[in-house]
Amino acid sequence: MFDILMYLFENYVHSEVELMVDEDELTKELTRAGFHQSEILKALSWLERLAALQESETPYLTASNKNSFRIYTADEMDKLDVECRGFLFFLEQVNVLSFETREMVIDRVMELDEPTLVLEDLKWVILMVLFNAPGNESAYAQMEDLIFEQPDGRLHS
Repeated sequence: MFDILMYLFENYVHSEVELMVDEDELTKELTRAGFHQSEILKALSWLERLAALQESETPYLTASNKNSFRIYTADEMDKLDVECRGFLFFLEQVNVLSFETREMVIDRVMELDEPTLVLEDLKWVILMVLFNAPGNESAYAQMEDLIFEQPDGRLHS
């Protein structure tokens, strides 16, 4: 399922090509690309639930939680190792993720089929969430820089 999400993000969203609205056509194209029907349906459902997060009045998205400290559940810690959790914390500290977008990322990570997520895959989930969360254009651009920036080996400029 994650491969399909990456395919869609790279070929439609990230390349700024207009995403086909017709789910049947999209499903046919993904099938022609070699993806299995069941995985396609899971990926499309994942994307629909991501879109639904923007519209919901989810309790963890209330303004009263801005000073909260995130405690991960056992299942979340199984899926997100220390490096991933540390990266999420770092992104909050540098204001790339808000507590709302952090929770959206965790929600979407927990819906992936993978038993654990490596840091590189987490970065892509973060990009997908920020791209789909209105008002996060600057955070998306910062995250994109973090992913695609090629270090030149210098520590100071």
